[in-house]
Amino acid sequence: MNPGFFPRLTLFFAGIIGALGVAFSAMAAHGEDPRLIGAAAAACIAQAPALLALSFGYEKIRTAVIASVLISFGCILFAGDLLFRNKYGYGLFPMSAPTGGTMMILGWVAVAAGALFRKQA
Repeated sequence: MNPGFFPRLTLFFAGIIGALGVAFSAMAAHGEDPRLIGAAAAACIAQAPALLALSFGYEKIRTAVIASVLISFGCILFAGDLLFRNKYGYGLFPMSAPTGGTMMILGWVAVAAGALFRKQA
């Protein structure tokens, strides 16, 4: 696989998740449930810069791939569940928001673990 694929994919998700964070913030400010949509916005706004940093740190962070996958998909699952719950009154599937939140937590643990493992040359 092209060595530049994962950093570019992570940068893509950083941009999409950041844009969603801004859009969800606007939705929360203009009539949607600020509790649900505000939480989705906060999650996206918090994760996007981390993904941006991971996209630039692939060469130095051994756990960057697993961290970026967990954070990206965890954030999309978490925010998607809250958005769906706001729109339809029920979540995507049972435990989807907690599953997404747990994935984000594990992604951050993977970032921390990256400090313990030196990337091989």
